[in-house]
Amino acid sequence: MRIAFFGGTFDPPHKGHLGLARAARQALDLDTVLFAPVGRQPLKPSGSSASFEDRVAMTHLAIAGQPGFELSLIDSPTPSGAVPNYTAETLTSLRQSLPGGAELYLLIGADSLRALPQWHRADEIPFLANLIVAARPGEDLSNLEACFPAGITLQLTQPNHYRLANHQGKQSQLILLLDTHYEISATQLRDSIRSSNPSTQPALIPKPVLEYIHQHHLYE
Repeated sequence: MRIAFFGGTFDPPHKGHLGLARAARQALDLDTVLFAPVGRQPLKPSGSSASFEDRVAMTHLAIAGQPGFELSLIDSPTPSGAVPNYTAETLTSLRQSLPGGAELYLLIGADSLRALPQWHRADEIPFLANLIVAARPGEDLSNLEACFPAGITLQLTQPNHYRLANHQGKQSQLILLLDTHYEISATQLRDSIRSSNPSTQPALIPKPVLEYIHQHHLYE
């Protein structure tokens, strides 16, 4: 059983998210991709534009009917709301809930990989789940070692596949998805909605999500 955790703000979820998840599912023969809206992202202190409830509802609409896609609430806001959702803790909880023998993957973009050293318990994350990293067109990933905390080594095992290891003898995998072409900015989408410019909205946002946005007057 192969499961990928795909966390994010999904503010709003767009066709780039869906395309990335499809590419990962096809490339690695994944059984399930878990779309998990995050309650509060540590590296985005300004928070999200839409509420967690609205982002959950939009994500549910975006993935409805998509084979192998499921909504996960494992990254719901913490009880106090004051503590961010840390990926290391989420992955630990998720691993404990999976059946024995299941393979867990973490699906992220190359921009998130470059920020990995800033993450909470960054040295543990690559060994809590195998990494699937989607590179946007034109991104330079020639210096992958710089994306990881000290003490983690990389060894190329086959094209775009690496073995990760640390001093404790733990091992994991890093798989690169190159040229996934999901160059879509959620910020620009929100600005487009705010300015009532519909030119790109239908092409980049699933229709049920766009209808929800207009019905609930989000991003206006």
